[in-house]
Amino acid sequence: MIPSRWAEPAAGPAGCADGCAPETTTGSAARPPAPGLVDNRFWSTYTDWRCGTSAGTRAVSGQRPALVIGTPAGRTDYADPHTGRTSSWEYGSWTSPAHTSGVPATEVIASWNADTPAGTWLQVELRGTYGDGAETPWFVMGRWASGDGEIRRTSVDGQTDGKASVWTDTFAVDDPASGLRLASYRLRLTLYRTPGTTLTPTVRRLGAMASDIPDRFTVPASAPGRGHELTVPRYSQNIHVGQYPEYDNGGEAWCSPTSSQMIVEYWGRKPTPEELAWVNPAFADPQVCHAARSTYDYQYEGCGNWPFNAAYAASYRDLNAVVTRLRSLTELETLVHAGIPVITSQSFRKEELTGAGYGTSGHLMTVIGFTATGDVIANDPASPDNTAVRRVYKRREWEDIWLRTKRYDADGKVRGGTGGVCYVFWPDRTSSDQRRALRGLGLV
Repeated sequence: MIPSRWAEPAAGPAGCADGCAPETTTGSAARPPAPGLVDNRFWSTYTDWRCGTSAGTRAVSGQRPALVIGTPAGRTDYADPHTGRTSSWEYGSWTSPAHTSGVPATEVIASWNADTPAGTWLQVELRGTYGDGAETPWFVMGRWASGDGEIRRTSVDGQTDGKASVWTDTFAVDDPASGLRLASYRLRLTLYRTPGTTLTPTVRRLGAMASDIPDRFTVPASAPGRGHELTVPRYSQNIHVGQYPEYDNGGEAWCSPTSSQMIVEYWGRKPTPEELAWVNPAFADPQVCHAARSTYDYQYEGCGNWPFNAAYAASYRDLNAVVTRLRSLTELETLVHAGIPVITSQSFRKEELTGAGYGTSGHLMTVIGFTATGDVIANDPASPDNTAVRRVYKRREWEDIWLRTKRYDADGKVRGGTGGVCYVFWPDRTSSDQRRALRGLGLV
C-alpha cells in the first residue's frame, strides 16, 4: 500500500516560435473524443520541441526527437533540502505554447520521459490561466533525476495561490464547487548539468492530463467486452517487507514501483547487473528494490509519486510512459485487448473488493486481463508471494473503487478516490491495434 494523497478530501487544496503551426487535434496533440472528462496533451515530436520558447535548449531530430541543453542560458545554485548541499548548475529551459484544455480542469497531472545521466537533472513547472482570466504562479510539479547522486528527486510542498494547490504531484483547484476551473496552461522544463561539461538531460516527452471528474461515490455499470489475458511478470511487494526501510519503510509500501517493474519487464526491459549491484544479493527480485529506490520521492517520503513512476519506466530503452485518467472500464479493456497492460490506482475497504483480503487508503495494481464474463484480472502486488499475485476481482466492484472520487472509510467518514488515475507504458514500436488504442485516448 501507499500513503495516498487521496486518503482525505483536500483541506483546501503563447504562441509558437520558429514559424510553427498552431495546435491541431492530430498527432501528439490528439484529444479523446467527446463527451470528455479528460484532456491529454503531450509534446514529443521535433515540431513540438521547436514550438514554444527556448532559452539555452535545442531540439534534436531523428527517430526519437528530443530536447537537450544547447548553449546554456546561465548558471544557478540549487540548495537541496534533502542533502543540505548547495551546488552550482548550468541550465537551459523550454516553455510550451499555451494549451487550452478541451476540459476546463479541476486537476492537472504532468508527466515526462527523459534520460538524466550522472551530473544532470530536470525540473517541470506548470503555469495556468483560470476561467476568470487570473493566472497562477509557476508551480513546481517535480524535480527529477533517474539516480540519486546529484540531487534527491522531490515534489515540493506548500505551493498555493489561494485558488489552487499542488498536492505532491497534482495541481488541484481548492474549491471545485465554486465553479472555478483552469482553462489553459503552459509547462516549463528546465534542464540542469554540471558546469563546464557537455552533459545534458534528454527529454523525449512532456505533457499533462487535465480533468474535471464529477464527485461520485459510484459509477454506472459498463457492459463487459470479450475475455483476454496478457502474460505479465508477477512480483509481490510483500516479500520485500523490511528491506531498505529508508525507502518508505520497505516493501510493504512498494505497490507502485512493484507494479511499474512488472510492466517494464512485460515490455522486455530490465535493469542491468551493474544497476543492481547495490542490492543485497540475498534478496529475491532485486529489480523491485531498484524500482523502489528509483521512484522514491524524498519530500513525499514514498514511492507512490505517479509521474516519478512513469519517468522511471521511460528511463528504459525505447519506452514511453504517461500518467492519465481513463473514463471507463471499457477504455481500460480496449488497451488490454490491444496488448497494453495498465497500472491503476484505487482505495477501498476490505469488504468492498471481494477476495482482496485487505483494505487500503491507496494502492496500485496491474490490470492484465478480463475474464469471459468481464471480471478484472489483476496482478496485485499486495500478495504474500509471487505465485499468489494473479487475482480475479469482480467487475462491478472494481469499477466503483477505481473510478469514484468519493468513498466512505471504515469509520463512515468521507474520503477521496482517484477517479480513474492510471499509468500507461508502451514501446516506440507498436502494433496497429496498440497505436489505435493509444491514439483514441489522446496519448500519441
